[in-house]
Amino acid sequence: MSLSARIAARTQAPVAPPAPEEGPASATEQRYRAAGMQAGDAVTEVRLRIQRQLADELGPTLYATGAQGDDLDERVRQTLTELIAREQTPLAGADKARIIRDVTDDVLGHGPIESLLRDASVSEVMVNGPDLIYVERYGRLERADVEFDDEAHLRRIIDRICSRVGRRVDEASPMVDARLPDGSRVNAVVAPVALDGSSLTIRKFSMSPLTVDDLIRFGTLTAKTAEFLENAVRGRRNIVVSGGTGSGKTTMLNVLSAYVPYDERIVTIEDAAELQLRQDHVVRMESRPRNSEGRGAISTRDLVRNALRMRPDRIVVGEVRDAAALDMLQAMNTGHDGSLTTLHANTPRDAIARMETMVLMGGLDLPLRAIRDQIAAAVDVILQVSRLKDGSRRITHISEVVGMESDVVSLQDLFLFDYKTNRLEPTGLRPRFADELAVYGVTMAPALFTKGRR
Repeated sequence: MSLSARIAARTQAPVAPPAPEEGPASATEQRYRAAGMQAGDAVTEVRLRIQRQLADELGPTLYATGAQGDDLDERVRQTLTELIAREQTPLAGADKARIIRDVTDDVLGHGPIESLLRDASVSEVMVNGPDLIYVERYGRLERADVEFDDEAHLRRIIDRICSRVGRRVDEASPMVDARLPDGSRVNAVVAPVALDGSSLTIRKFSMSPLTVDDLIRFGTLTAKTAEFLENAVRGRRNIVVSGGTGSGKTTMLNVLSAYVPYDERIVTIEDAAELQLRQDHVVRMESRPRNSEGRGAISTRDLVRNALRMRPDRIVVGEVRDAAALDMLQAMNTGHDGSLTTLHANTPRDAIARMETMVLMGGLDLPLRAIRDQIAAAVDVILQVSRLKDGSRRITHISEVVGMESDVVSLQDLFLFDYKTNRLEPTGLRPRFADELAVYGVTMAPALFTKGRR
C-alpha cells in the first residue's frame, strides 16, 4: 500500500476491505506471485540487499571524508549495475532503474528526500520523523509521498549533511544549523530534544537566485519601489530587512546586494553561508559553533568586529539575533555606510524594539536613550517583508528612520502595502535623505513618491 493510501486509511473508520477485482496479471506480477511475495516487498528486499552488497564491495570508499564527485558517482553506478545483473530475484526494468536511483540517492545523496531537493517546485522540505515528511510548494504545505526506512536511516542522512560542513549533532549537542553545498539552509534536531523522531528542515536556495524582475513579476514589490531601493543602496543608505521566518528576508537581501557597485569591497557574515552575491570583490565569512570540548566558537559578533579591520566598503550580515546588533550599529556609525542586514520582527516599529533588546543582550549597562540614539543615527531604512495567508511574500512597509523625538525613534512610512489593491503604494512622503544622495551621483525622481502613479 502506498504512503498516501496509508494516510487515508488512518483517518477513516475501519471497514471490511472490498474484494479485489480480478484481472490479468502481468508477467512480472506472475513471477512475484510464484516467488510468494508482493512486488513492492520484493523491490524493497532487493534494494536493502543490494545496498549491503555495495557497502561490502566499495567499503570505506563510500563514507570517506570528501567522498563525492563524478568519479565516485560513476563507480557506484557501475557497481550497482553489476550487482543488479547478478540478482536472482525477477525484476522489471522499471524496478531495476528505481533500485539504482534509490540506492544512489541514499549512498551519495540525501536518501528519499533527494527527489524533493531536485524538484524545482519545492521550496522547503520538513522531516518530522522517518515516516512523516512535508514540503512547501508555492507557499503551501503538503505531505510528501516518501519516507525513510527507520530512525537510524534518517540519522545517517543528518550525520552526513553535518559532517560535510564540519558540524556535529548528537545527544550532547542535539541541535545544529548547517547547509548543503548549493547553499540551502539546514536545521536538524535529534533526541533527546526531538521526542517523536529526528527533525530535519531544509530551506532550498535556487542556484539561480531570484532577481528584482522576478520579485516585480510575483508582486513582492513594484517597479517604483525597486527604483527607490536601487537608489538607496547606490546612495549608501544603511538598510535593515525585517520579517518573520520564511518571509523572504534573505532573498530580499540578495536582491539589495545586487545593487552594490562592482568596484566596492564587500564583507559578508553569516551563520550558514547562503547569500549569493555576484560581485567579484567579496569576502565571505561564516560563524562556527563550539567543538566537542566546548571550545573554538566564533560568533557573528566576533566576525563583525574582525570585519572592521578588513577595509570593507560594505558589511552585509545575513542576520543579527544577539549582541552583534551593537557592533553592527557601531559599524554603520563609523564610516561603513551602505551596510545591510536582516532581523526577525513583525513591523518596523517592532524592529526598532528588537534592536534595542539585542543590544542589551551584550550585558553592557547602556542607557536606553543612548541605544536609541545609536539606532536613529545608524539605520536609514527599514524594509518589512511578510508572508501572507495565501503563501505569497510581500513587502508591506518601507520606512525611513528620521531621528529622535523626545526619547522615541521616529519613523515615517514611504511605501505601504494596500490590501485592497494588493500593491505596495507610495504614501506621498519624500525621504529626508533624498538630497544627501547627490554626492554619490544618485537622484531620486519626485514621481517615485507620488500617489496614483506607477
